[in-house]
Amino acid sequence: MYNYIIGKVVDRTGSYIVVENSGIGYTIYTPNPYAFQDENKDYKVYLYQQIKEDEHLLFGFKTQEEKDLFLKLISVKGMGPKMALPILATGSVAGVIDAIERENLLYLKKFPKIGEKVAKQMILDLKGKLGEVSSLDLPDTNNYDELIEVLKGLGYKDKEFKSILPQVDNSLSIEDQVKEALKLLLK
Repeated sequence: MYNYIIGKVVDRTGSYIVVENSGIGYTIYTPNPYAFQDENKDYKVYLYQQIKEDEHLLFGFKTQEEKDLFLKLISVKGMGPKMALPILATGSVAGVIDAIERENLLYLKKFPKIGEKVAKQMILDLKGKLGEVSSLDLPDTNNYDELIEVLKGLGYKDKEFKSILPQVDNSLSIEDQVKEALKLLLK
């Protein structure tokens, strides 16, 4: 089993990238191939290898947290890697975890190929089991320390604002960060 590969991305399509390492090109299916934009840069791609009777596939992720959530998702009854990838492509790790923990069926059903039955199965199989993934998922909190303190002072709990932090531009002033965070929290 592979854990990760470091190499240059030499090709991208809508569903996979080709990473060259030691003269070998590896086809790696990934949620967002265009996240690997710089062709002159070595990328560390976290891998999951699926071996079936008729195919061997590599699935790659930009972060360990994405890979961890992917592994949890494919453990859900009735969900395979090709159903889990679009979830990671269109949703944030924090958003998916938050939806599962809050039993938000509407959010989960917005993903391709996810109906009510699969969404309920995701909640049943994963609720309360994503702590090790979600604890890693907070963005660099050094950039958000002041915002977190303000939101806590306003009475919000960690789990309420954790999913919106990645959407707040941390280059803004603290006042503007708070305004943006409150808008997102009130949606």
